[in-house]
Amino acid sequence: MFPTLETERLRLRELSDEDAPAVLHCFSDAEVLRYYGQKPLTSIEQVKQIIEHFSRSFEEKRGIKWGIELKAEGNIIGTIGLQEWSSEHQRADISYALFPEAWGKGYAKEAVSQVISFGFDELRLKRIGAVVFVENHASNRLLTNAGFVKEGTLRNYMYQNEVPYDTHIYSLLKTY
Repeated sequence: MFPTLETERLRLRELSDEDAPAVLHCFSDAEVLRYYGQKPLTSIEQVKQIIEHFSRSFEEKRGIKWGIELKAEGNIIGTIGLQEWSSEHQRADISYALFPEAWGKGYAKEAVSQVISFGFDELRLKRIGAVVFVENHASNRLLTNAGFVKEGTLRNYMYQNEVPYDTHIYSLLKTY
């Protein structure tokens, strides 16, 4: 059973084909993808295949991806997930993307906090990692404020539009 998580303002829920237009809107936006290391999505069919991939990833316990929904409005404002999930090694990496109109309102902080709790409490992770473009100041600040520790810089680690970018690698370890 796919877990639905809730915060004061957000519902993190499984994505469905009905969410494909919103996901396409998010992941075809150059501003959203500026620091994401992904080419823009171009079609609803492509998005539906990705949503199916997310579903298989969860079934196979390799990752979990939620749609971030505003409770008050019922609309998707982005995605958040844990990928590279390894039960054996008790770790996963977190990633998230929000529509530009949702930036600066604390939604990412709220969603990240909830997913961290879920990862440590329900998935029994001992480490949650993150890889972030050096230039993505908002995300670097969010992770630091959430307690993540910068472990180093990976040079030319991600490419965006054929341009190499350095990234910071972060980790958050479960404390007892």
